[in-house]
Amino acid sequence: MANLTRRSFLATAAALSAVSMVPGKLMAQTNDVVVGTWGGTFGDLLKANVDETVMKSAGYNVLQEISGPVPRRTKLISERMQRRGSMDAALLADFDMYAAAKVGAVEKLDASNVPNYDNILPFLKKAHSVPLIYSAHTIVYRKDLITTPPQSIAELWNPKYKGKIGLSDFLYTSNMAYAAIHNGGTLSDFDGSEKGVAAWKELDAKLLPSTEAVGQALASGDIWITIISAARGYSWSKSGIDLGWVVPEEGAFPAVYEAAVPKNARNPEGGMAYMNALLDPAVQKAFAEKMGYLPTVKNGHISPELEEKIGFSEAEQNRLWQPDFDFILENQTKLLDTWNRVLKG
Repeated sequence: MANLTRRSFLATAAALSAVSMVPGKLMAQTNDVVVGTWGGTFGDLLKANVDETVMKSAGYNVLQEISGPVPRRTKLISERMQRRGSMDAALLADFDMYAAAKVGAVEKLDASNVPNYDNILPFLKKAHSVPLIYSAHTIVYRKDLITTPPQSIAELWNPKYKGKIGLSDFLYTSNMAYAAIHNGGTLSDFDGSEKGVAAWKELDAKLLPSTEAVGQALASGDIWITIISAARGYSWSKSGIDLGWVVPEEGAFPAVYEAAVPKNARNPEGGMAYMNALLDPAVQKAFAEKMGYLPTVKNGHISPELEEKIGFSEAEQNRLWQPDFDFILENQTKLLDTWNRVLKG
């Protein structure tokens, strides 16, 4: 009996030894796909239109890891040196994704690993990510309280709106870009941005902690004018708030949200499947109809009526700025410090 036990032990040891020689990627294969994302309406839309439809039918079980963009970007970058990361897909704004790609934290993408990649609109196509949705951070305002549509960035500093200007703390980069352009700076130097932020403080601009808080403040009349995505303006207007949005004559900051697969994903195949699912025309249409974001693919058709409400004219499209991501990346800490010191100090 003792002899049999010994043989069993040796057999088990040999089997374990063989398993240890299997490549890590093969060992990690699973149907679970961990997706780092936002929660709220955004996360709910992903769950209903991607996780429980496209991905589930392909045999995957999506687990949403919900957090803010800063900790998600930090995790994506800090985990890149580990053998295995905690996410199989990560969703971030374009400049946050650029930072992750800059340090080699994400996989290269093309039509060979993401079949729908070739459908991406040319101006949104990148080798390190796929674009889920896009809009622009425009001037959004209460039409019933500001009866003449604001045409210039200068309206964001109009003294008659003192105490009624709202600023999303979350969008400090876009807000400071507006401040820089208003004061003669560029997106490659942000000169004048501190002057613009200081002027907002003098006008008792309300600093709001989240996108949802901006919507609530517009609804209550606590603020009349703000910088937020045109898509949000559309979605809030559907709830009964009398809102308008304009791309001012000086232009506006693009709002592009992207997805990528970490190089050390536990389930890279599942991550690639998620990239492909995000580009599905039905998914794109759902985000357009619910949240007002424009499709990022050539075959992502929406109705002419919806296009008229959420789309940009050719002239407006041409006025959208081209951010200098290298400058933003190199100076992000400085920009945030200035934002906090001037507005919160």
